[in-house]
Amino acid sequence: MDGNRRWAKARGLPTLQGHALGYEKIKDVMEWADEAGVEHIVIYAFSTENWKRTEEEVNYLMNLFRKMLIAEEIKEMKRRELRVRFIGERGKFAPDIGEGMERMESETKDGKKNLWVALSYGGRPEILVAVKNILREKNKDEVEKLTEEDFSKFLWTAEMPDPDIIIRTGGEQRLSNFLPWQSVYSELFFTETFWPDFSKEEFEKILEEYAGRERRRGK
Repeated sequence: MDGNRRWAKARGLPTLQGHALGYEKIKDVMEWADEAGVEHIVIYAFSTENWKRTEEEVNYLMNLFRKMLIAEEIKEMKRRELRVRFIGERGKFAPDIGEGMERMESETKDGKKNLWVALSYGGRPEILVAVKNILREKNKDEVEKLTEEDFSKFLWTAEMPDPDIIIRTGGEQRLSNFLPWQSVYSELFFTETFWPDFSKEEFEKILEEYAGRERRRGK
């Protein structure tokens, strides 16, 4: 969801206001995805590298996450029948945010659709943690027999299906450490539109183009 800061700068607004509008855009996209019958949505909300931003910006984003975890937002997720799950380095967050994540996951566990929120997420750290856990839990013979499916069970995304579509707004054409293991056969869409301006028409156009692509997966 790239382009919040540049969107604000282009309009002479405070950078942080772009993040606030970006948060509201997530709700729009969830609605559009629901109408399109999408059962899994993954949002890249905060990367492992984002901790390096200014203290002011990081603190603002932490407060946005707190806003997402309040009771009213949990009630809204339940209304939408969304099961919310968080992937990433949870231990880096303040205790109240960690407790909020656990509460939201617990209270939405019966949802029929899935919203995956990547917070302090990075694909390389995810793989490294998986390797360390495998070496800790498996003996040499078991490691030798390990399959790709077995390895996937040690990832933070263990229960998440590999994404069919990855959309990046904001004009950059790279994945930036997002789901490197899971995205090998994903269809990639890059748009110049900044995230706060991302529209339902553009979303539906991407789905239409995806439907016309031939996915051979190497065959």
